[in-house]
Amino acid sequence: MNTPPSAADILQRLYPLLVARKQADPSTSYVAALHAKGLDKILEKVGEEAVETLLAAKNRLPAPIIHETADLWFHTLVMLAHLEIPAEQVLEELARRFGTPGHPESPKPS
Repeated sequence: MNTPPSAADILQRLYPLLVARKQADPSTSYVAALHAKGLDKILEKVGEEAVETLLAAKNRLPAPIIHETADLWFHTLVMLAHLEIPAEQVLEELARRFGTPGHPESPKPS
């Protein structure tokens, strides 16, 4: 029986691919097309997927929630790749918070 890859493994394998797609032909790659359209288009997709995830959760049906959450995570990774922020840094932040009850909000940039 094969053990499925962990979430961290998937994120760590997907992120470099999304970075590499920045150099791909936008006519042959959805991710390259997003990168070519710029940060505002990528942020629009993240927002769209966030809303779709919320609506799916409101309906409480697991399959659409899973599908929309995957879309949200994917587009968030595209955003990170566009901004050259390694996914590992997000994983490290989550690990830092693990076991820290009621962690304070991170300071917002001014």
